[in-house]
Amino acid sequence: MDAHLDMIAQKCLSASYAGTMAFPGIVDTLMAAGFEGYLVDYRCATTTYYLPDGDSVVLGNEPSDGKVAARFNAAGLEAEVRRAQANGPDYTYRGFCQNAKAHGCAGYIVSFFGRRVVYFGRTAETHVEHFPDR
Repeated sequence: MDAHLDMIAQKCLSASYAGTMAFPGIVDTLMAAGFEGYLVDYRCATTTYYLPDGDSVVLGNEPSDGKVAARFNAAGLEAEVRRAQANGPDYTYRGFCQNAKAHGCAGYIVSFFGRRVVYFGRTAETHVEHFPDR
C-alpha cells in the first residue's frame, strides 16, 4: 500500500472519531483516493480499506465500551443509523460504535460502487442501508 493512501485512510478514520468529517465527506475523500470501500470489524477492532487491485490497509479502531451483543437488533441498529445521519450535536462516532455493538452489530462493510452499507451480526444476520440521495 502506498504511504499516501495509508495517510488518507488514517485521516478519515481519525476524523470519524474526532467528529471533524461526516460519512459523506469520508466517502468522497476515500473515493477520490481510489478506494472502493471498507470494512469495520468490531470484534477485531479494525477497519480495512480496500483498493480495486486487491491491495488493502488495516488500521486499528479506537476502543469503544462493551462487547458485541449475541442478539442482532436490526430495528435498534437502524435507529442508530438515523441518529448518525441526523448528525445532531450529541452524536459521536465512538457512541455510534458502542450502541451498534449493543444492538448486536459485529461490523459493517461499505461499498462505494454499490452505494450501500451492510451491517452484520454474530449470526450473519444483516441490515442494509442504501446511501441517501444527495
